[in-house]
Amino acid sequence: MTDSRPRCPWCGDDPLYVAYHDEEWGVPCHDDRQWFEKLSLEGAQAGLSWITILRKREAYRAAFDNFDVQKVAQYDAAKLDSLMQNPGIVRNRLKINAAVRNAHAFMRVQAEFGSFDAYIWRFTDGKTLVNHFSSMADVPPVTPIAEAMSKDLKKRGFTFVGPTICYAMMQACGMVDDHLTTCWKRA
Repeated sequence: MTDSRPRCPWCGDDPLYVAYHDEEWGVPCHDDRQWFEKLSLEGAQAGLSWITILRKREAYRAAFDNFDVQKVAQYDAAKLDSLMQNPGIVRNRLKINAAVRNAHAFMRVQAEFGSFDAYIWRFTDGKTLVNHFSSMADVPPVTPIAEAMSKDLKKRGFTFVGPTICYAMMQACGMVDDHLTTCWKRA
């Protein structure tokens, strides 16, 4: 059972989803391992519901070496084939290959900016952008900042980073605060 505090309606009453909403979603991220995990999972989510990926997150962590970017960048064809046989994750070859490709791009960004965190927060000038939406209908699927982020990530060799995925990542990692004005997290 969940408590009766008012929440953003997208999390419903699934305890896993409620915990994600209450403890993670919208909390500013400043850890590169967490950034690589979020980037990988948001890409895996493309075309699926987030709860599907959230339920598989522990299997993803085990399958992808706890999202250690250096280890993922070293995956070879045999490892990719084994991931395709793993029922705990979404077995989509394009998405699995994207995680490896993105690991290489991620490390190039780290080398250029000192950390992925330093790079990505430039899009919001290092601040959380606080929105004041009163209903889910008001929350946009993309924003100009998400479009600029997507374009820059793609230019740097990332895949599965379209504007919608970028905006979802911005929400998840606290670059924007899209908790509805009626949500207890806004108090």
